[in-house]
Amino acid sequence: MSDEKIIKDINKFVEKLDEMKKKDKMDLSCDQDLSIAIMNLISIEEHFFFTGAKTQKNEYYDLINEVREMRKELLKRIIKKYEGEVWCISKHLLAASYRLMEVGTKLLGSGKKEEAYDFFNKAYNLYSLFWGLNMKLIKADDIKKIDDNTLNKHDKEKKGITGRLGEIVRKAIDCCIE
Repeated sequence: MSDEKIIKDINKFVEKLDEMKKKDKMDLSCDQDLSIAIMNLISIEEHFFFTGAKTQKNEYYDLINEVREMRKELLKRIIKKYEGEVWCISKHLLAASYRLMEVGTKLLGSGKKEEAYDFFNKAYNLYSLFWGLNMKLIKADDIKKIDDNTLNKHDKEKKGITGRLGEIVRKAIDCCIE
């Protein structure tokens, strides 16, 4: 696909989103908040697992299922229709994005700003890929076409699918609009 066609498609998509927002048919800022909540539920599942393993108390394992059911219910609000393994891909994209944000935050706290920024960029690229898949901007087949250097911290110019999706997500989801 040519860059000109991609830009035209992005502009058309953003116009369509703006139109839908005006008609109150969709609230992407609410879905963005929900996606962050889902990230945290995934993290809670992980913490119950590790706490169960460390303490050898099965009660923590039992709590995983309750949180998992809530996470599944909420994920269905964002992912209404999917094919193949898009559901699992989506869950793992959110989980990986959250973990990369956590690592970036820890690096930032220890004064390693450049490394932190690299992790934050990677987290956002994965988050953008999540939205690209679930807003039907890309097909799962397109994922394999991501430029190997896109997630490299030395890549000064955004390129590939995640770079384009990041721009779309920035334009489409404005969490400051109430």
